[in-house]
Amino acid sequence: MFRNVAAIYLHLAGLLQRKKAGTSLTRCLHQTFAMAKRLQARRLDGIDHNPWALEPGSPVPVTVKHAPPDFASQLCSQQLRDSGQVTSLFEPQQFQRVEFSRMASEYDVVNLGQGFPDFPPPDFAVQAFQLALSSDFMLNQYTKAFGYPPLTEILASFFGKLLGQEIDPLKNVLVTVGAYGALFTAFQALVDEGDEVIIIEPFFDCYEPMTLMAGGRPVFVTLKLSPTQDGELDSASNWQLDPTELASKFTSRTKALVLNTPNNPLGKVFSEAELELVASLCQQHDVICISDEVYQWLVYDGHQHISIASLPGMWERTLTIGSAGKSFSATGWKVGWALGPDRLLKHLRTVHQNTIYHCPTQGQAAVAQSFQHEQAHFGQASSYFVQLPEAVLRSRDHMVRSLQSVGLRPVIPQGSYFLIADISDFKSKMPDLPGDAEEPYDSRFVKWMIRNKGLAAIPASIFYSMPHRKHFDHYVRFCFVKDESTLQAMDEKLQRWKTELRP
Repeated sequence: MFRNVAAIYLHLAGLLQRKKAGTSLTRCLHQTFAMAKRLQARRLDGIDHNPWALEPGSPVPVTVKHAPPDFASQLCSQQLRDSGQVTSLFEPQQFQRVEFSRMASEYDVVNLGQGFPDFPPPDFAVQAFQLALSSDFMLNQYTKAFGYPPLTEILASFFGKLLGQEIDPLKNVLVTVGAYGALFTAFQALVDEGDEVIIIEPFFDCYEPMTLMAGGRPVFVTLKLSPTQDGELDSASNWQLDPTELASKFTSRTKALVLNTPNNPLGKVFSEAELELVASLCQQHDVICISDEVYQWLVYDGHQHISIASLPGMWERTLTIGSAGKSFSATGWKVGWALGPDRLLKHLRTVHQNTIYHCPTQGQAAVAQSFQHEQAHFGQASSYFVQLPEAVLRSRDHMVRSLQSVGLRPVIPQGSYFLIADISDFKSKMPDLPGDAEEPYDSRFVKWMIRNKGLAAIPASIFYSMPHRKHFDHYVRFCFVKDESTLQAMDEKLQRWKTELRP
């Protein structure tokens, strides 16, 4: 096998060395490979990045600004970089395949980057999954395409009370492969070529590529930070929508607005007044609201999560997205759902039945049992939806105190798994961290922190649109939904860091 690989390599090298200047790369490769047509669909152009990980051995991507007609010829003769069409091996406007996860595995780090609990789901949920695996053998087979009936029924009953709606489990509920699947299905079903989609930033990073893949155009509106007094920690509640700016984003081409409350990465819980503003503009301009509410049970400090679909006139134009993974601390189960009026969900069902068709039955059965448990205990001390935020609040406060010890300034989140921390002091004291000059500062800081301090986080600038990233490259995101042992390991790293800061 190795001899064959070596022979192919030598053959290709010989072709490239013997070819005359200007020879097309396609022509060069055609002498060995039969397939020279474009492989990927054009809808993937510009969105084929992964901000979480670059797998070991993956090639370093080259960003091309505007490829000339003879692009292949220029590349083959190594003239492309000289022509100015390739700007850099790190193009911050396109290249965000940052190696944070790989780096975290290569160094001795405490991984506080990606958002998943490192503690088990509640016992009743684990037992429900075990029962689904071992009881009824028919749970190994297909169930209804749009959701396992006991699950759609309990979701209709449970959320119907919260939203003040009579929810039909057949018409108003769609079970998907995680909330991610619900989002993708919604964009594919409802966003058409040329439609505008308003995205509030900072935003969960899939909203923009999902809009683009559907042929839509993202339109961004940025939360504005109100000033705080000197020495006072910032709060996510200080990041607010500007009513005038938001209203200016609505046009005759606006099809949808994406709302994420509680917000990832900021941890903001949108107030009733803010939701009423969004609702008013959506109704005024006949716009759909895609409301991502996966962190709805993780709200702290007396704040209240409000589903925008519960506001007057909004049920008929809102898709409410939920997640069993976030609800029951079981992100690997990948069970999500979309709730909404039949006039919207029927189009999601069309996409669903022609893509994945069906979600794994046993996971749905376990989630159905888990929701039945929560419905019986709802609002009581025995409810997981009461216990989880109480436990996570302690972890949040632990992390906030610890990060401050080395000069990081956390923004206190009202909800979600995450907080962002201001690194402005570091940016002013050590502005020239290693890395490409065009690489955002927060990205270089995270790499420095992984290598030198043993802590992994995510740069917050990846949650912004390209034009705004340079204004928000002084924040990094941490996940605090972690086991006590993980937080103690974090403290040990921070204590060493603190010792190094002493004169």
